[in-house]
Amino acid sequence: MGTTESWIAGESVGTNEVYENIDPSTGDAIGTVSRGGPDQIDAAVTAARAAQRSWRATTPEHRADLLCTLADLIEGDAEELARLESADSGKPLSQSRNDAKVCARYFRFYGRAIDSYYGLSIPLRDDLHVYTRREPHGVTGHILAWNYPLQLLGRGVAPAVATGNCAVVKPADETPRTAVAVARLASRAGFPPGVFNVVTGLGPEAGTALADHPGVRHLGFVGSTRVGSLVAVAAAERVAPATLELGGKSAHLIFADADVSRAAQVAAAAILQNAGQTCSAGSRVLVHESVHDEVVDRIARHFATVTIGPGLDDPGLGPLVSRGQQDRVSAFVESPHGGTLVCGGSVAEPDGVTKGAFFEPTLIDGPDPDSPIAQEEIFGPVLTTLRFSTEEEALALANGTDYALLGAVWTADLRRAHRLAAQLEAGQVYVNTYGAGGGVELPFGGFKKSGYGREKGVEALDAYTATKTVVVQL
Repeated sequence: MGTTESWIAGESVGTNEVYENIDPSTGDAIGTVSRGGPDQIDAAVTAARAAQRSWRATTPEHRADLLCTLADLIEGDAEELARLESADSGKPLSQSRNDAKVCARYFRFYGRAIDSYYGLSIPLRDDLHVYTRREPHGVTGHILAWNYPLQLLGRGVAPAVATGNCAVVKPADETPRTAVAVARLASRAGFPPGVFNVVTGLGPEAGTALADHPGVRHLGFVGSTRVGSLVAVAAAERVAPATLELGGKSAHLIFADADVSRAAQVAAAAILQNAGQTCSAGSRVLVHESVHDEVVDRIARHFATVTIGPGLDDPGLGPLVSRGQQDRVSAFVESPHGGTLVCGGSVAEPDGVTKGAFFEPTLIDGPDPDSPIAQEEIFGPVLTTLRFSTEEEALALANGTDYALLGAVWTADLRRAHRLAAQLEAGQVYVNTYGAGGGVELPFGGFKKSGYGREKGVEALDAYTATKTVVVQL
């Protein structure tokens, strides 16, 4: 038990007001969190602006060395970071360990990539020398979601600081501890004070203050479409670029010639990862009518074997992040949807845990495609299955929501796979596999209400820089 405080300009900064940090596995408080607000955000942005003047002038080699050193420190503290994340979010410990590993990978990947990130020489005529420079925006703001605290921190901050920006992070209300811990490690790695700042607090207070701050020249947000639109407005009002990774309602398209056994197993596992609290979770399974019954049966049997328990016990399925999220998932399942409840559908109480935020793996077959459960992001271990008879029908169902983040095509027909990959409205398309947005190297983002801009991969370096063209008369 203790208080998690902000990390600003290389120092711990507390506040008079705090709020409780709740373990969703038990419903009990595991400490308190400093309730930062506009004053702390302003202090962090001021520190970042002061540090950025010299940070942008450092060599890519120097920044690369610091990012790789930070990656080493994260790997060294991976078990402690995983336990913090598991207790904060409720996710199974093995998944939190992977998140710590991936967080380190982001800093190492961008530490290596920045050494070879250059501008271009543009040939016009012999008496002109024309070239471009990639320059940092300045101070970047990062408003993180609670579902993947370590991964989201790494994928936003690493490319930002690698390219010469200085970062101010607002971690999610529910999962603040790992962001502060990594910022402390950054100071140990040798990052100058002010390059990497974290302000804890509540979204409507600290998050809003960061989105509205005139000193923030680029905003990154991961979360709901509703809040993302508010962040976009705040950025637009001061003409600052923003990268938004929002909701998803991603679909698996399973055709008759697919490896049905593997497709069903992967689809079931994907929705259970992090209790379904993943923007890119494959929450809809669209199945050809000839293999529909087999797929439904295989998924139901997989769900029946899943162990449920506290995240630190490393079960197959941990709790949702809060009782409020548990109530939200329950409301979706209980609302009229016209489908058949195949399994699950209820709050779970493993081993008599009555205050935890657990929910059973749930499969609903044949809901109305226009019902909320088939259209809206549930963010829970709830999977829906729908039949189709033709490729055109499958494509219409897959593209028939406001979201367009991921998709998967399961088929042995290579021509169909490439055809549908081009026609699916999604930022990533998988064929005969599914990654839930995985891969540090893979550009990630959506279309429609799933947001805009791309994170991950080399494209993220473009997002955190602006192009300057220089024309020299020789």
